[in-house]
Amino acid sequence: MNDWELNGDEQEQWDEFVKTVREDALAKIADSSFVVSLMPSRPGEADIKYAVELGLSIMLDKPIMVVAHPDAKVPRHLERVADNIVTADLDTEWGRELVAAAIQGWEAVQF
Repeated sequence: MNDWELNGDEQEQWDEFVKTVREDALAKIADSSFVVSLMPSRPGEADIKYAVELGLSIMLDKPIMVVAHPDAKVPRHLERVADNIVTADLDTEWGRELVAAAIQGWEAVQF
């Protein structure tokens, strides 16, 4: 078996993921005026769900607000793609308020 071949359970999980992306994520991103993207905090680890949603946001030409933890290193290419980057610790009240204010500011803008 090659590394990219899936066994029965893996294939079922992959098919369910694809179905969810097509029926849920794609519709929500397409219907939104902008996307708030919570950047994964573990450097070097691939988050497939995040990557797919970010890719859909780019392909649908949506304005993207990236929310990054203060300790996180935002990749250079993500900085170029993002329309706005908010650095905030969502585990704190201040961080949540900062993100809420940024979202409210964007909701007032006509994209």
